[in-house]
Amino acid sequence: MPMTEQATGAHPQPRPRSGGHSATVEHVTGAQSLIRSLEEVGADTVFGIPGGAILPAYDPLMDSTRVRHVLVRHEQGAGHAATGYAQATGRVGVCMATSGPGATNLVTPIADAHMDSVPLVAITGQVASKAIGTDAFQEADIVGITMPITKHNFLVTKAEDIPRIIAQAFHIASTGRPGPVLVDIAKDALQAKTTFSWPPVMDLPGYRPVTKPHAKQIREAAKLITAARRPVLYVGGGVLKAGATAELKVLAELTGAPVTTTLMALGAFPDSHPQHLGMPGMHGSVAAVTGLQKADLIVALGARFDDRVTGKLDSFAPYAKIVHADIDPAEIGKNRTADVPIVGDAREVIADLVQAVQKEHSEGHRGDYAAWWKDLSRWRETYPLGYDQPSDGSLSPQQVIERIGQLAPEGTIFAAGVGQHQMWAAHFVQYEKPATWLNSGGAGTMGYAVPAAMGAKAGMPDHAVWAIDGDGCFQMTNQELTTCALNNIPIKVAIINNGALGMVRQWQTLFYNQRYSNTVLHSGPNDVNPDARGTRVPDFVKLSEAMGCHAIRCESPDDLDKAIEEANSINDRPVVVDFIVHEDAMVWPMVAAGTSNDEIMAARDVRPDFGDNEDD
Repeated sequence: MPMTEQATGAHPQPRPRSGGHSATVEHVTGAQSLIRSLEEVGADTVFGIPGGAILPAYDPLMDSTRVRHVLVRHEQGAGHAATGYAQATGRVGVCMATSGPGATNLVTPIADAHMDSVPLVAITGQVASKAIGTDAFQEADIVGITMPITKHNFLVTKAEDIPRIIAQAFHIASTGRPGPVLVDIAKDALQAKTTFSWPPVMDLPGYRPVTKPHAKQIREAAKLITAARRPVLYVGGGVLKAGATAELKVLAELTGAPVTTTLMALGAFPDSHPQHLGMPGMHGSVAAVTGLQKADLIVALGARFDDRVTGKLDSFAPYAKIVHADIDPAEIGKNRTADVPIVGDAREVIADLVQAVQKEHSEGHRGDYAAWWKDLSRWRETYPLGYDQPSDGSLSPQQVIERIGQLAPEGTIFAAGVGQHQMWAAHFVQYEKPATWLNSGGAGTMGYAVPAAMGAKAGMPDHAVWAIDGDGCFQMTNQELTTCALNNIPIKVAIINNGALGMVRQWQTLFYNQRYSNTVLHSGPNDVNPDARGTRVPDFVKLSEAMGCHAIRCESPDDLDKAIEEANSINDRPVVVDFIVHEDAMVWPMVAAGTSNDEIMAARDVRPDFGDNEDD
């Protein structure tokens, strides 16, 4: 969905005009032109690491009073930080790296941003233009490498092209379906003399994202909504990208239809709203998964019928007609044929749907969903999300995450890694507002949480930011805590430390006869501490303290609130809390990979009884 300046609220980002000339012309180097261009497009924060090919750009960056550079410890951290910044602020995130290994270290966060439609501009240095293709020192064809995982990319070999290409990169990244754009700049283009004028003339033939939906399709969708007996609004991350959450609430309350929000859409519709069924998918709530399965109409808004939502595709929602609205026409019909396809910006689509449904109501056409809500309410009450406390008195990971959410200050932003802790954070923290939940949904990137939280805090310094991480994820990118400590970015990190790669271990428990091959992260009890649980090598408390953080270890439910409250009270440096939790906790509900959503398990060995008696 388009991330236009108008849609991003309090953070407008200037956009270059497609024509016209600046009154002033500056004589500069290509590198100076690059920094001036970043200033003019409104970039205020860049995450990166210098190196030989990009070094010319770092000299004028030192003089900029409008662009803050955050020196990260690894380029992957720069990319995820830029993503967290973009997800939290609604603006384009920017990261910078040198050629070769610097650029290739950005591949994972670029792929991550591509899967989750995050507006990102990655700027990389490249060897001198005459050396391209010669296997020069620190050369890599980063344009070729990233072509499948970017919305667009550019190779710049002429200094005079820099302002136009930077303007185009930001425009492409932030409009239509947002996504990452790579700008690879040859070193000699950065060093060459040129002139800088703003705004440049953009040249993007053929790039015309459709934002206004077709009126006939809107009318057809409204008719289906009012005629349906079992509709569900299936809301994806595109609604957040379009800034359409207010419109969504109006549509939901106008129709009275139940709402499900995907992992990427948490916060798009208040968790506490009585019409919210929860999250659908492999680990979604029973009511949300079953609601989609039994629906006779699914209205998909900014969602893409991802395999984690649909389960076995040919058995997904067998009774449902499909209204599918998306800014990207390539998504419509890709996985599930749409009865009413709608191409357009989610905010415009939903606003037009509201008017069309109101017209249907005025003509006496109003859906009767009373029987549907009776079923939904029964499923929701019979199979709520929940967890058992460990019998040995150890910490429950679900309780840890639930209490962090309950004790967090108003407006706290949560960033999660990937795995069990990610699903528990989705389940047991209440998300009432947009842009308060950040995670790696499509790519499922371990190591996302700490740098993404760093980026979010850099972009939203007045908000508390908690990273919910696992002991496996944390060991991939924890070096960025040093970056946080040295740059006054006081995030809070909860390590859900169960001594294992938890989600993989859960699968090994369920599907591999408890053969725990290479998922154990700890050495087990030892002579010094025979009762030790969780990962102790490294010692996360000592490690975090060495990186300039305040660190706490919590092993008992009796100390849980005290540890969280201590973390919330410290705001002058990063805080890390090592929560030692029970290793056998599992994520439920669950639809096993490759199976039908009809086979959802509410808990281990507990298959819901839906009392099917619908007249389908």
